[in-house]
Amino acid sequence: MIKGIIFDMDGVLFDTEPFYFKRRETFLGIKGISIQDKSPKDFIGGHMEQVWKEILGQELDQESANIFLEDYNAYKLDHKAPYPDLIFPEVNETLMRLRDKGLTLALASNSNKEDVLSALDQCQLKDYFSVILAREDVLSPKPNPEIYEKAHELLSLEKDSLVVIEDSEKGIQAGKAAGLTVWAIKDYRYDINQEQADRLIDHLGDILESL
Repeated sequence: MIKGIIFDMDGVLFDTEPFYFKRRETFLGIKGISIQDKSPKDFIGGHMEQVWKEILGQELDQESANIFLEDYNAYKLDHKAPYPDLIFPEVNETLMRLRDKGLTLALASNSNKEDVLSALDQCQLKDYFSVILAREDVLSPKPNPEIYEKAHELLSLEKDSLVVIEDSEKGIQAGKAAGLTVWAIKDYRYDINQEQADRLIDHLGDILESL
């Protein structure tokens, strides 16, 4: 019996990936770096420290990566994501109905804590979640399973009573590596590899029908 659900944020609750890609593309253009040969798929589910290595190469030293990250975080302050415009239409009703059914809800995102809390606060979603975890709460980002292992620990529920809702390959890998059941929201845009997911669903509303 399912008693708890752990949600990813980007691509699950919010359609943020196109916005994030455009923001990164513009920022990097200012730096004289082109990512025209890339697509949002190349970055979906990754934290910025992973994204920079993808763009600039694995040989990027940590000091340079940190400088890029600091510059990008400053750029983000002037180019904030419009989360109320990016939330998927079925999110509020789905979370409300799941809570009313007595399920415990958690959020586990590769995004920074500031971005996660901003998204939840702007869209009045924070109170739905008993546990909220972001990049700063773990040592390693997805696909490392640490964030889902920590969510499981904090929820104090058996693993077989939990379901992870994901969309990205990294996120699915993290959930499975943590020993959890993973349902993935079916990708129709980016050709994401979702074959490791236990189940594919069309949208969040399908969760209610699958319980």
